Amino acid sequence: MKRAFALFCTMPLLAVAGGASTPSGDGPTPEEATIKIKTGNARYTTGQSKFPRQDAKRRAETFSGGQHPFATVITCSDSRVPVEILFDQGIGDLFVIRVAGNVCDTDEVASIEYGVDHLGTPLLVVLGHRDCGAVTAVVTGAEVHGSIPALLDRIVPAVVKTKLAHPDADQDEMVALAVENNVWQGIEDLLMTSSATRARVADGRLRILGALYDIEAGEVKWLGRHAKEAEILRALGPEPKAGAYDASEAKQEHATPAAPEATEHAPKHGAAQEAHEEKAEAPDEHGGGHH
Repeated sequence: MKRAFALFCTMPLLAVAGGASTPSGDGPTPEEATIKIKTGNARYTTGQSKFPRQDAKRRAETFSGGQHPFATVITCSDSRVPVEILFDQGIGDLFVIRVAGNVCDTDEVASIEYGVDHLGTPLLVVLGHRDCGAVTAVVTGAEVHGSIPALLDRIVPAVVKTKLAHPDADQDEMVALAVENNVWQGIEDLLMTSSATRARVADGRLRILGALYDIEAGEVKWLGRHAKEAEILRALGPEPKAGAYDASEAKQEHATPAAPEATEHAPKHGAAQEAHEEKAEAPDEHGGGHH
């Protein structure tokens, strides 16, 4: 909370400093931004990267003219996920938030809002990746210490849903499925929390896409929009309404039954773990849509 508060406190300073970073008003549409980022990854995976806008001229442009990224990307901190490289973009093209497990908690949501609302990016990509260590830790019940348990709490609902839906999956398959569910969980957490983001999605200024990066092949698999995006927007609207979606029919429809076998492998970190097992009641049917 302190870091998020500090971020918002510094926004006015950023806006008036040299090279103000504000929406240009003539940027790409969500569709154009989607094509641009997909084309960049296609170049990267086929060995045709252009390494654009990475020179001294670009540094000077973004210093004097501020940043005008065309997409916001939240992804994992994993060093094998080099965002600007894998999308073949340059300085000032992408507003990137990195956190272990690409979770959307308070600080991450605040940072996303800075990108999509203050800077006005028309595209948000929630990017998970193959063999994510944070998701694997939850799936296997690895012993974790320090502040890591609190971070993993955000991943627990996705893993619980995966174990309930695929009780016979082996560990590798379980991790892969949970990594994808964790992308959907992140989008859902964001939409449930951020009225600013919901407002921009509702009026068409913003598109949110889930995606998975293959750290071996270099290819991004595009998952599309959250299958219940429209339902969440209808239930909550652009303004926050506490409890509206939790009380919806969807919650009752997808409520998680008591299933000790599905939670016995979750990280061992006490009350925080129990609290987030209750959150596993959120909708579990996710999938593509517009790509």
